[in-house]
Amino acid sequence: MCTETFLRLPEEKRRRFLDAAWEEFSGARFTDVSINQIVRRAGIPRGSFYQYFSNKEDLFAYLLEEVRNHVKEEYRRVLKTNGGDIFQAQLDCFDHMTSQEMALDPMMERCMGFIRNNQGVDIQKFLPTRPAQRLLDGLWDVIDLSGLREPTQEYGRTVFCLLMAALGSACMDAMLCPEDQALHRRELAAKLEIVKHGSLGT
Repeated sequence: MCTETFLRLPEEKRRRFLDAAWEEFSGARFTDVSINQIVRRAGIPRGSFYQYFSNKEDLFAYLLEEVRNHVKEEYRRVLKTNGGDIFQAQLDCFDHMTSQEMALDPMMERCMGFIRNNQGVDIQKFLPTRPAQRLLDGLWDVIDLSGLREPTQEYGRTVFCLLMAALGSACMDAMLCPEDQALHRRELAAKLEIVKHGSLGT
């Protein structure tokens, strides 16, 4: 990840560097991303890059962490609005993430630019282990566990990870093929029902 030197940068300089990085990552395949281009856009010496990050993989992991924090704030807002229902939250988040409003969100627009240019790249390898579980940290106060078979955080984490896998897949598919958005929403709803009620008959 980033160094202490990077964290100590003035906000304007740090933001300028990250904007330059996003511009490069969202406009090229990962293998073609150029540190030279990033530092040129940011207006800093090449040596400064290595005072901030070890390599472009570390930088990209940091950018993804920015996206995760951004999504987490949106998820918190949805949960507070719907009373902590994690099942309904997936559909609400899908609707928001695929909305015209979100398409104009600069961070999500950049992230989607990278995804479109890098179909087939395993983004998971840049993420910390168990990213869905990490997303939960700081959200327990707005999640209602009372309707679960086991209303505990441990059980809630397992359910949440299943739900987030379904949501992530549906959002990715809908963003890459927006003409099929309604289909992907129906498939997401069906997956949520299976997690909620099980797949075996009684």
